Amino acid sequence: MSTPSGRAAGRAVGRGRRPGAPDTRAEILASARELFAARGFGSTSVRAVAADAGVDPALVHHYFGTKDDLFVAALEIPVDPRELLAPVIDQGEDGAAERLLRIFLSVWDDPEHRLPLIGLFRSLLEPTGERLLREGFLPVVLIPVGERLGIESPELRMPLVASQVIGLILLRYIVEVEPIASMSAERVVATYAPVIQRYLFDPLPE
Repeated sequence: MSTPSGRAAGRAVGRGRRPGAPDTRAEILASARELFAARGFGSTSVRAVAADAGVDPALVHHYFGTKDDLFVAALEIPVDPRELLAPVIDQGEDGAAERLLRIFLSVWDDPEHRLPLIGLFRSLLEPTGERLLREGFLPVVLIPVGERLGIESPELRMPLVASQVIGLILLRYIVEVEPIASMSAERVVATYAPVIQRYLFDPLPE
């Protein structure tokens, strides 16, 4: 008869509620990432994550706060994009795309952040990661930016913005296509910002 292994084996012993332990936070994050990827953000509850990790839901809230906070933590991004994008929102419509791109480039061009971000980006393109992007990152991080900017139809406009940013990530940082890979940050902003600003605020085709 086979025996459980890995994380499941660790949870099999005393499956009930367990107190915080040095590896508890990592267990919760692993469960959260698996469930968000398998079920999507909307269909994954904090209670379900807690049950999978073998802890009390209150412990999940203690470590991570809200479900949105748990999702962002599960992505293991070196910086919280919601905090980074706050200046884009606070200063309103004028120059919003430029501010967004400057923040984006300041993070991705930082050698300390680039390798973890490249690993995350590649994981989101895998079959198990698609739902993290489609049903998690877009509604939890990007669409709220559009809502707080007061743009019309943020559920349409923010994915259009994402299409430009994801394409830029792919060509500049993953595939390193020239001349995009070696463009200065100022040239990238000057090239992409007008397109993104139109996606944010100009009338769209119907």
